[in-house]
Amino acid sequence: MSASDSVPRVGVWLIGARGSVATTVVAGCAAMTAGLHPPTGLVTETPPFAGSGLPALSALVFGGHDTVHCPLPKRAEALAAGGVLPHGLSAAVSAELTAAEREIRPGGPLPGDTRTEEDLIAAFAADIRSFVRRGRLARAVVVNVASTEPAPTGEALPPSSLYAAAALRAGCPYVNFTPSTGLHHPALAGPAESSGLPHAGRDGKTGQTLLRSVLGPMFTQRALTVRAWSGTNLLGGGDGASLADPAAAAAKNAGKERVLADTLAGTPEGEVHIDDVPALGDWKTAWDHIAFDGFLGTRMILQTTWQGCDSALAAPLVLDLARLTARAHERGLSGPLGELGFYFKDPVGPGPSGLGEQYTELLEFARRLRAQPAEGGPGGGRSGTPAHGGGTGEQR
Repeated sequence: MSASDSVPRVGVWLIGARGSVATTVVAGCAAMTAGLHPPTGLVTETPPFAGSGLPALSALVFGGHDTVHCPLPKRAEALAAGGVLPHGLSAAVSAELTAAEREIRPGGPLPGDTRTEEDLIAAFAADIRSFVRRGRLARAVVVNVASTEPAPTGEALPPSSLYAAAALRAGCPYVNFTPSTGLHHPALAGPAESSGLPHAGRDGKTGQTLLRSVLGPMFTQRALTVRAWSGTNLLGGGDGASLADPAAAAAKNAGKERVLADTLAGTPEGEVHIDDVPALGDWKTAWDHIAFDGFLGTRMILQTTWQGCDSALAAPLVLDLARLTARAHERGLSGPLGELGFYFKDPVGPGPSGLGEQYTELLEFARRLRAQPAEGGPGGGRSGTPAHGGGTGEQR
């Protein structure tokens, strides 16, 4: 994206940069900047965030890591053919897609890769630093939008944690939009705390869990007893393929289950099933069956069906998070940004699980961003700690 020389430019470094979500993020930002489409779904473009000092959409510059090789313009064409992007949009924003494609570097570890964890972290961090330096960026935020990986079983750092470690080393705030480990690995707890950088995550709340975070508090507030809550997800694309792995699906479902445990009086019977249906592509269907008791023990059922495009649901959230986290970094905040729990299934830091309460916290965070003193002055996220140190085949 081009921006006036007087406006500081901010980098958004995407892990899984050639995936559906990342491509939709880049194309969507370009479309809104050019006035081709309104900012539907972008919470940070609503009135409560005016004056919070967030970077303008036109000031965002994109790059990232990926292990696949399909160029962004081609990926955008495929998404348009599948109805994910509007017809003709890929051609209209081809220059912006090409510019972002030039800033994508090889990820890893690749099959047969002999590099050590330290080698990979150093290489990834060097790529991010070079991106910031080349673009003369004020700062950059690293956002993980790669496919879900299984939870680690040993001491070795999984790929998501290698990228997270690289973000810290490059002096960049980190956002984990996936249920993958990222900064949650025990080996990164110390570096994350000592880095003085803000971070947020994990697992973007885009569909089924978004609805659960509204319905769960409703049952509790109305004193209705939920006996069972079962669900099914049908999805295709890269995420559907990765979630066909039971270990990856278990990591995904943990956040869905946490919302119910936190918003209901107890944990109801039932579980979530995730089925890979390649024919659905980037579209998904989520069905919930809720059995609950009403007055005098009357047994009742609520069923919901959510059908949506995963990439179109996720992209505005990624842009929101990049802008909010960049502003938090600019204002000297550090540590987990629990106030961004509105966006996540499994938020870092303490905070409520109901969407209404999370939205209230988010609005308060927007007000605090306006009120914070200039960079370098006292300030703090939920931890109340000012920043110190630092600087500026994945498809979700």
